[in-house]
Amino acid sequence: MAPKVLISDELSEAAVQIFKDRGIDVDFQPNLGKDKEKLLEIIGNYDGLAIRSATKATEKIIAAATNLKVIGRAGIGVDNVDIPAASKKGIIVMNTPFGNSITTAEHAISLMMAVARQIPEANASTHAGKWEKSRFMGVELTAKTLGVIGAGNIGSIVIDRALGLRMKVVAYDPFLSEDRATELGVEKVELDDLLARADFITMHVPLTEQTKNILSRDNIAKLKQGVRIVNCARGGLVDEEALADALKAGHVAGAAFDVFAVEPATDSPLFNLPNVVVTPHLGAATTEAQENVALQVAEQMSDYLLTGAVSNALNMPSVTAEEAKIMGPWIKLSGHLGNFIGQMTDEPIIAINILFDGTASEMNLKALTASSVAGIMKATNPDVNMVSAPVIAKERGVKISTTKQDQSGAFEGYIKVTVVTESRERSIAGTVFNDGKPRFIQIKGINIDAEVGENMVYTTNNDVPGIIGVLGSILGANNVNIANFTLGRAEAKGEAIALLYLDEPLPAKAIAELEGTGKFKQVKPLRFEI
Repeated sequence: MAPKVLISDELSEAAVQIFKDRGIDVDFQPNLGKDKEKLLEIIGNYDGLAIRSATKATEKIIAAATNLKVIGRAGIGVDNVDIPAASKKGIIVMNTPFGNSITTAEHAISLMMAVARQIPEANASTHAGKWEKSRFMGVELTAKTLGVIGAGNIGSIVIDRALGLRMKVVAYDPFLSEDRATELGVEKVELDDLLARADFITMHVPLTEQTKNILSRDNIAKLKQGVRIVNCARGGLVDEEALADALKAGHVAGAAFDVFAVEPATDSPLFNLPNVVVTPHLGAATTEAQENVALQVAEQMSDYLLTGAVSNALNMPSVTAEEAKIMGPWIKLSGHLGNFIGQMTDEPIIAINILFDGTASEMNLKALTASSVAGIMKATNPDVNMVSAPVIAKERGVKISTTKQDQSGAFEGYIKVTVVTESRERSIAGTVFNDGKPRFIQIKGINIDAEVGENMVYTTNNDVPGIIGVLGSILGANNVNIANFTLGRAEAKGEAIALLYLDEPLPAKAIAELEGTGKFKQVKPLRFEI
């Protein structure tokens, strides 16, 4: 029997035809995503669900999807899909991460031009029968300095277009190497330097704990007088109220926003301010982008349903069904190792070196490597997956190398991930025990035995008495329960580390108290997807 796919949102007819041509039974109901009850009633009949943003694949919908094998999102954002619920049920979630990059980049350039020349206001004024030629004095883009925050896939396209407009471009991106910056033709700078120098600023980063309010009230105060700000990336990157105050004060000359902290944005501090251009999240809204992502998702879903091939999956590695049974825990371990280093590293990565020992060296190294690289990248880009991570790393000039070796120690096999930056090397190793659970077994050469938990904290200190007591008392005073506590040291009286598995996230107050004791060189809270 042919697989059945439900398309519950607007999708290109060409995508529908791809499914049919591949021998898949297609039910095209483009408005069904808005009818939750009807979707809940019929979802159990389908092997695949192709969606855009209107359909909400909630835990309830997924629970009713008794036959569903794959959800395909035509686009990059998957906020409308409950990925943990899908994963628990063995449903693959795919997206199309690169189909709308050019469109979003072009929208950013368009908004930059619009705010530079006050086009929307001038248009409204002229339509109203006014002729206010002297009111709308703009600025040229040529020779102006554009500050790009985030030089990944979309950011690099914006850089290319801006250079074509004869702008000077400076870029802030912790993962941008000097070689990649040279290749792009930009000057790599620190954030404060960008804020002080840029005439225009455009952001192309995901919304994470690190990037939330990256243009905070304090950072907005550091901006060059007369700067203009563009945001086509994610709402929440800018303190909108602080920006509104800076616009009213004349410190910021203009702003153009396609995304907002709360969407749909029916109200915002930026609304109705002079020289503020706003659009309703149109970054991906071109016929070409919609066609590209629709065709891509149809091909990916067809490949999986007919051959088992997995592409651009957010919750499953690109491996065969036979490999997945054996490799599942090792793939999870690889991701944890990468994610540990990703959360610990805040400077550009030059190289990623991965050592596979013993049984690990006999597995699908491409999938294991991709999982480690994705883990590293996820620390700053939650949208990354095992397919896109190596591409992003390559774009940023990161060199990835792998080494295989026969069993060399007490473990039947292990994986060691080392990241190289300009100032240091950082490494972590892990293995999978017989119970199938990943374990950290070594951090920067110091042997440990640590279970991986959702909430953890890593500390470094000199090997002196009292460290355990300090950790226990401060966490206890902050009502944080320790599930597991692992210690290690290089040598007596030398460098020591601790890795704690906690029942809840470590609050900022506890971090400050630990740092305030003067006993720790480093206190770093960590979070892992378990």
